Amino acid sequence: MTETSSNSTNIAENLTQIQLNISKFCQKYQRDPQDIKLLAVSKTRPTKDIRLAYSAGQTQFGENYLQESLQKIHDLSDLAIEWHFIGAIQSNKTRELAENFAWVHSIDRLKIARRLSNQRTKSLPPLNICLQINISEEKSKSGFNINEVEVAVDEVIHLPNLRLRGLMAIPAKADSLEEQRATFAEMKSLLKTLQTKYPQIDTLSMGMTGDMEAAIAEGSTMLRIGTAIFGARNLSGL
Repeated sequence: MTETSSNSTNIAENLTQIQLNISKFCQKYQRDPQDIKLLAVSKTRPTKDIRLAYSAGQTQFGENYLQESLQKIHDLSDLAIEWHFIGAIQSNKTRELAENFAWVHSIDRLKIARRLSNQRTKSLPPLNICLQINISEEKSKSGFNINEVEVAVDEVIHLPNLRLRGLMAIPAKADSLEEQRATFAEMKSLLKTLQTKYPQIDTLSMGMTGDMEAAIAEGSTMLRIGTAIFGARNLSGL
């Protein structure tokens, strides 16, 4: 219990440190820090931690588990939070995603994109989406393979209630900065190829706590950071 309290107390300080690190890496790789958004990954975190992060200036939060996130969206409806869904998507859950989120990063098949477009409430602005790319071609992960992306984009870009923003990836674990950069460079190249046809695509959702530098070096525009903000997850259920 003490550990959870300590992590919560340090959230504002952690956010400040992450922004300093982003600025440092941007200077190193000649990037503009204003071009990179910080998405706080708040899965399994209590609402009090999200409130603390929000009070420290963090407004964009990413969730992985639908039922948990719907409860948080309800409990935190007094805050102007921009909610992002970054987890696996079941096709029978798309309506709740379409009605409650501003962004969905984890579109891994065309069926999901079509359902989200059909189920997006007309009174809401178009749903921002990213296509998830299985950049490391891991059998354990979902997502489009590189050779499938252009055909998928040609369809998704025209779905009426979606706004295709870009690509998302969760690469295989790599120990060195060079290996991390090589994978992220593939994502950057893929985005640039798509932008020649669809210049409105502007987002690379890639980079987490352990590979943030490599992601910034290779053009990430949205970092998904959890542990470095909220501390190690408490798995004891407290």
